[in-house]
Amino acid sequence: MIEGIRSAADFLIDKGVDEPKIGVILGTGLGNLVTRVDVEIEVPYTDIPGFPEATVEFHKGKLVYGTIGGERVLVMQGRYHFYEGYTMQQIAFPVQVMNMLGIHTVLISNAAGCLNLEWKKGELMLICDHINTFSGNPLIGPNDNMSGKRFPDMSEAYSIDLRKRIKAIAIEKRICLREGIYVAAQGPMLETPSEYRYLKRIGGDAVGMSTIPEVIAANHCGLNVLAVSVLTDECDPDDLQQVDIQEIIQIAGKGEKKLTGLFVELIEDFSDE
Repeated sequence: MIEGIRSAADFLIDKGVDEPKIGVILGTGLGNLVTRVDVEIEVPYTDIPGFPEATVEFHKGKLVYGTIGGERVLVMQGRYHFYEGYTMQQIAFPVQVMNMLGIHTVLISNAAGCLNLEWKKGELMLICDHINTFSGNPLIGPNDNMSGKRFPDMSEAYSIDLRKRIKAIAIEKRICLREGIYVAAQGPMLETPSEYRYLKRIGGDAVGMSTIPEVIAANHCGLNVLAVSVLTDECDPDDLQQVDIQEIIQIAGKGEKKLTGLFVELIEDFSDE
């Protein structure tokens, strides 16, 4: 595994990727942040050693390197999902490559269903914790000691400092930013009414099909993590409406403008340090 990570990192260095500090993973319908990057390099995933092809039609499938407010960023425009048939190790691979390239922070976005019925679709949720219902995680198997220790601590999987920073930015920008617990289900189907009741009872505020494998890998690498969900549909088991993926994409698109503003200002804060 370590040789594969090094091969991908060396390939990107040869392409001109120079000591990025912040990695960004953009979820379904959430690619707008790239328009705020002063782009220097774009590389399709299929060109990078070890990177699988992104098969979801709403994901661009390319790595973008450049700057935001003078801070060097490496942006994944599209991610991998367990339901696409990829292993947990393949999903986590880009995070491990980012770590080898020298990033210290990962910002993650996703589209998620809203389990908390006091909230509304189109709002943003800052993830403070998660519940993993996947059938595995990317650390199963031999440990990569170059990335991290065998038993990584997950007591602060999502950086308290970064959460404080982005909440302050949200208040300043008058953006409603909820805070809650994200549950990952493997998909690709949406949940049944009984499954929504169960996920809410075990503590979930939002449910999606991604993010947790990358967060586990990032914590294993000792990286700071911040993640925000755009709530795209309301998961009321007693009044469950059919949801079309195009509607989810549309709502994600409306929410991403606010999300982009938060991420950009947070990144710019780093450049001032």
